Amino acid sequence: MLSPTELARDLSTREYLLQWLSHTRGRVRPKTYEGYEGVIRLYAAPALGEVPLQALHPLHLQNLYAHLTGRDLSGGTVLNLHLVLTQALAQAVRWGLLSSNPAGGAQPPRPRRPERRTVDPALAPRILAAVAGTAMELPAAAALATGMRRGEILALRWGDLDQGLTVAHVARSLQVSGEGLCFVEPKTRRSRRSVALPRFLRPYLERQRTDQATRREACPDWIDTNLVIDGGDGQPVHPDTLSSGWYRFLQRSGLPHVRFHDLRHAHATLLLLAGIHPKVVSERLGHASVGITLDIYSHVLPSMQSEAAAAFDHLFAS
Repeated sequence: MLSPTELARDLSTREYLLQWLSHTRGRVRPKTYEGYEGVIRLYAAPALGEVPLQALHPLHLQNLYAHLTGRDLSGGTVLNLHLVLTQALAQAVRWGLLSSNPAGGAQPPRPRRPERRTVDPALAPRILAAVAGTAMELPAAAALATGMRRGEILALRWGDLDQGLTVAHVARSLQVSGEGLCFVEPKTRRSRRSVALPRFLRPYLERQRTDQATRREACPDWIDTNLVIDGGDGQPVHPDTLSSGWYRFLQRSGLPHVRFHDLRHAHATLLLLAGIHPKVVSERLGHASVGITLDIYSHVLPSMQSEAAAAFDHLFAS
């Protein structure tokens, strides 16, 4: 039997990455696997494929990152490539094919976070007024009221809501894969959560339930999925359809350009400004830790610091 060193001697980087992908399939979500396969096929294999695995050096990766950045590929995509290569080559170390991970010595570019449009206490009611009576009414109200992700909202079933419509149990997410739409379990343990619903959301849900019952009676091809938000025939709404519909709605409404995902950020920002503890906000969003919440919403903290100082002055006022 050949030793790992002998196995790796004639193994090219392309051959190894394809082997790693075959072992990865089935161990990660379909969408995650497609992401791995895509960056390897488009970027890693063409540039590094013919390099012998044992000759792979951090400079090979560093030069690739520089080349891709020079082609105006986004920093986020290059960083994602780096993370995938880091995982793949770490497995090569564990399998004894490499003595060290070449990705450990390469530095990817820092991606720029997309600029978020702040939805302040004045803009939020304008959004709710503008969506009234449109297909965007319930999705927008749900995102603002709960901070749930787009896929979580589109995967919500009536059985996930309690009888009084006061709690939503987030149990799955709707995602797009190469095989079409699929429902997947939340990514992390904290993503599977129960979210208390504010009272103002109840009329939106009741109107949707009534409208859905009417459409169900009128549609002979109705598919009973029990989804809260459906595409008109009971079937799920494609996430990209929701996003493109939201963009067209914004163009007609004259509202500031606010991405649908910004409504999730708005939920967190408005709660923090109202003095809700970051731990509670983190739990509602399904973040893995409160540290993630504080990092993302650090822009809200200065005003909270000012309020804290003012409260202290009031406490010790003469």
